[in-house]
Amino acid sequence: MVSLIFQDLAVGDSARITGFDNAGRAYRKRLLAMGLTPGTEFKVSRFAPMGDPVQIKLRGFSLSLRKDEASVLLLESVTHD
Repeated sequence: MVSLIFQDLAVGDSARITGFDNAGRAYRKRLLAMGLTPGTEFKVSRFAPMGDPVQIKLRGFSLSLRKDEASVLLLESVTHD
C-alpha cells in the first residue's frame, strides 16, 4: 500500500486511515467519535466548489470534513479490483 496525505486524493479515490498526525488528544477523540478510526476505509465523494469542505463516504454514511480536519489523517491508498 502507498502512504499518502488527504490533499493527494481526488473524487472517486479510496483510502484507509492508518492513524493521526500531530492531533491533540481532544481533537483525535472528536475524529474518532465521527467514525474516523484506524483501519476504516472511505471514498471521496465530492469537493465543495471552493475545495473546502470535502465529502467522504464511510461506514454507510456521508461525512463532510474541512481540509484542516482531514489534514491530520494518516492514510494509505486502497484499490478495489
